[in-house]
Amino acid sequence: MTEAMQLVLAQCNTHVGDFEGNLALCKSIVERAQSEFSRPVIVFPELTLTGYPPEDLLLRPSIEPRVQVALSQLCDVVTTAYVIVGYPRRIDGVLYNAAGVIHQGALIGEYHKWCLPNYQVFDEKRYFEPGTEPCVVAIHGVQVGLSICEDIWAPEPALAAKTAGAELILNLNASPFHRCKQNERLSIVAERVAETGIPVVYVNQVGGQDELVFDGGSFVMNSQGQVIKQLPRFDDACEMVTYPFGPADVSEQAVTDQLAGFALTDLQEVWQALVVGVRDYVNKNGFPGVVLGLSGGVDSALTLAVAEAALGADRVQAVMMPFKYTSQMSLEDAAEQANRMGVNYSVIPIEPIYNAFMSALEEEFEGRKPDTTEENLQARARGVVLMSISNKTGKLVLTTGNKSEIAVGYSTLYGDMAGGFDVLKDVPKTLVFALCWYRNSLGPCIPERVITRPPSAELAPDQKDEDSLPPYEVLDQIIDLYVEQDCSAQNIIDKGFAEADVHRAVRLIDLNEYKRRQAPIGVRLTRRGFGRDRRYPITSKWKPGV
Repeated sequence: MTEAMQLVLAQCNTHVGDFEGNLALCKSIVERAQSEFSRPVIVFPELTLTGYPPEDLLLRPSIEPRVQVALSQLCDVVTTAYVIVGYPRRIDGVLYNAAGVIHQGALIGEYHKWCLPNYQVFDEKRYFEPGTEPCVVAIHGVQVGLSICEDIWAPEPALAAKTAGAELILNLNASPFHRCKQNERLSIVAERVAETGIPVVYVNQVGGQDELVFDGGSFVMNSQGQVIKQLPRFDDACEMVTYPFGPADVSEQAVTDQLAGFALTDLQEVWQALVVGVRDYVNKNGFPGVVLGLSGGVDSALTLAVAEAALGADRVQAVMMPFKYTSQMSLEDAAEQANRMGVNYSVIPIEPIYNAFMSALEEEFEGRKPDTTEENLQARARGVVLMSISNKTGKLVLTTGNKSEIAVGYSTLYGDMAGGFDVLKDVPKTLVFALCWYRNSLGPCIPERVITRPPSAELAPDQKDEDSLPPYEVLDQIIDLYVEQDCSAQNIIDKGFAEADVHRAVRLIDLNEYKRRQAPIGVRLTRRGFGRDRRYPITSKWKPGV
C-alpha cells in the first residue's frame, strides 16, 4: 500500500570544492526536515557534495577520499529520512556522475547518469563514463526512479525507469541559466511525463559559479503534465510537497496563482542573473568589495547599479577619472548617480598620469602622428588607477564592457578591459539600455540623460560610438546572427542587412578573438556567450566573415 511521503525539494547554493561547507549545508537541511516531518524524502541537486561544475578538480586523486568522507558523514545524520544526493563516484577506475539514496545511515541505492552533455558550457564526457542501468528504489511503498539533469532531456532514461517499475521520477539538476531556459525545462519535462505517464520532481541548484548562474526554479509536475509546485527563481529554497499528488490536491486557480507569483519577464530574469552572478563571484572568492570606473556613460551606470544591488552600497566604490575630453554632463551625471545610490565615490583626474606617460614616450613617438594610441593610453591610465586601488584595498575591479563592444574589439587591452569580472560581458548594448530603464522602474537610480544621450567613449573631441560602428540596433542583430546563430555573412546579408555593415562587423568579430581571450569572465546570459560557449582559434587562416 502506498504511504504518503513528504518530498522536500532542497534548492540550494553550493560552493565548488567546499566539501565541508556543502556537507554542513546538507546536514542542516536533513536535520531540520527530520525534525519537522514524519517521513521526509529530501532531494538535493546534481553533484551537491562537490558543487557544480567541479571541472578538472575531478581529475585530482584526492577528490575520491574527500567524497567518501563527506558521503559517510552525511549517512551518519540520516535516520528517518530518505536522502537523494549527487556526487562523483569511481568504481573499478571508472568515474560516474552519481545520485545516491541514503536511509537509516546507509547508502541503499545508486544511479549513474546516462546522458553526458558535451555542448555549450558542458564537457562531462571529459570526466565521466555514462551509466547503463536504471535505478528504482522502493520508498514508502512507491517505486521511485532516479535521473540526473540531462537524462530528462532524452526519452530513454525515463522510459527505462518506467520499464523497471518506476511510479515517480526524481530528477537532480545543475542546470545553468540562459534567457528563456525555464520555459524550455517545463516543456521538456512535460514531454517526458506525456511519454511515460509518470510524475517528475525536478530539483535545480541556485547561485553563481564563475560565469555560470544557476536559477533554481525547481518544480513538481504531476502525471497530467500540470505544475503543482514551483520554487522561487534565483534564490535558495527548501519546500515540501506531499505525494501522491494529482489535480485534486491543488486547484487550477491555486496553480495559476503560484506560477504567476514566480513568473519573471525577460528583463527581470536578466537583472536577477546579473545580481546573483556578481554577488556570488565576489562573496565566494572572498573579496571585501568592488571598485569600478564610473564614466557618466550608460555601461558603467548599469554596472554600478547591479553591483549595489548585489553587495550593498557600503561594499561598492565608484571612481570618476576625468580627462580633458570628459564632458561636464558626464561629471554631473556620475556624481548624481553615486549620490543617489550612496556608494563610495571619488574623483581622480588622469591628465597628470597621461602626461607623464606621454613625456616618457616622447622620443619613441617622435615623428609619428597622433592616432588611437593616445586614446588607448587614456583608457590604460584609468586601468592603472583602478588596479592600484584594487591592489591596495583587495577590492575586485569590475570592468564595464558590454557584449557589443567585446564582440568587435571596441575596448582597450590593459585599459577598460583591466579587471577581474565583467558584469555586462554577455549583455548587448540594446539590452543595456533596456536594463537601465528597468532598474529605474524600481526607483530613481540612473540619471535619464545617461540613457538617452548618444553613447561615447569620450577619448577624443565630439566622439560618438556610431562614428566607427553601425547603429547598435543593427550591430546587435548582426552579432546575434553571427555569434549565437552561426549564420554566415551572406546569410545575414540575405536577411536584409547592408553588406558593408555585415562584412565590417563579422571581420571585427573574427579579428578580435585575441582580445576576448584576455578579457575577464562575466555573467553568461545566452546560449553562446563569449568564453566557455564559443572557442575559436586566435591563430587561423580562416577567412574573416565567412
